[in-house]
Amino acid sequence: MGEKLGVYLHIPFCRAKCDYCDFYSLPERDGVMDEYCKALTAHIKEAAPLAKGWQVDTVYIGGGTPSVLGGKRLAGLLGEVKRRFDVARDAEITCEANPESADRHFLTAMRRAGVNRLSLGMQSACDGELHAVHRLHNFSQVTEAVALARKAKIKNLSLDLIYGLPGQSMESWKKSVEAALSLSPEHLSCYGLKVEPGTPLDGRVTRGEVLPDDDAQADMYLWTVERLAQAGYPQYEISNFARPGFQSRHNLKYWMGKPYIGFGPGAHSDFGGRRYSFVRDLDRYITGILGGGAVIDDSELIPHRERGSEYLMLRLRTVRGIEEWEYRREFSLNFDPLEQKLEEYERQGWAVKKDRRWHLTPKGFLVSNQLIGDLLTIQEAATLKTTLPRLRAEGKFLKEK
Repeated sequence: MGEKLGVYLHIPFCRAKCDYCDFYSLPERDGVMDEYCKALTAHIKEAAPLAKGWQVDTVYIGGGTPSVLGGKRLAGLLGEVKRRFDVARDAEITCEANPESADRHFLTAMRRAGVNRLSLGMQSACDGELHAVHRLHNFSQVTEAVALARKAKIKNLSLDLIYGLPGQSMESWKKSVEAALSLSPEHLSCYGLKVEPGTPLDGRVTRGEVLPDDDAQADMYLWTVERLAQAGYPQYEISNFARPGFQSRHNLKYWMGKPYIGFGPGAHSDFGGRRYSFVRDLDRYITGILGGGAVIDDSELIPHRERGSEYLMLRLRTVRGIEEWEYRREFSLNFDPLEQKLEEYERQGWAVKKDRRWHLTPKGFLVSNQLIGDLLTIQEAATLKTTLPRLRAEGKFLKEK
């Protein structure tokens, strides 16, 4: 059995851009959907031989809104992945969808094509909050889509929620969480709203619109962690919660630093020791693939030792966290300075050590960017301290003039 690999397919189409969205997605481009599928198929065929000896155990179809591409096109793309790659029989195959486009025909086609996990963009149970950010659906369409997914025999359902929306209060957020729980999903993703530069929401805030502040978002987040744990959805990553056995296997690849290959404009890959991405331009991607042009936007070779910083950044997003001897064994780096800092975090209630593993607490997750940044600074200093003497001993420094 080969090494494990994830595959990501980016579908950059949507019916309309939400005010907060900065993902690479394009409304009103239906006319190029078939040409895009042709390019994506060609790219999959071209790249698959590079993964010979690897077994694909997760496939994720994201966007954009993949469901607007239609079940027939998506089934064709998924069939191409299965023909070209060694896809495991028990692979987790996820497709994102929005409630208004997840109809019976689409869901049935997806299930027949092999999709066994659906990620549905619920976002809120309050129609006013959905309307405020120009979502196209209402909550009744969420309940209908969930019912249709269950009829299509999709047994692994994830719902996305956003806290910090315009006009949202703690009471309305609680209402959304309880409404989501009433639908009995296997997985929940709860994201804090971030105002991304250049989005319509950014313009609204610049003009004076007031959103729930950091303290309000923190209260929503901490309540959510506790409430979902009570409901049988323990937290396993900063924004993700699942019933036991239903954690997103594909997303865990990202957080655990495992290899994956992405296809489509703006898609990222981490494979063969190299991280690379494709141009965030649909037309350039199509013409590049079909015409033999350049489609790589950025590419970087990541030496194994330098993966130590990624180990800290990514794994400290999860409740699995980091472990001393795992770190020493993988990267030949000294863990002691990090442990001293983690012990300081523990005294502040930001981190905890359990079964020899360190992970951040919910309060620590709230300030994780700062905490992880401090650990990376300590790691860099410790690495330099051990590297410089070795380089000097090897004669790799010129004498100072």
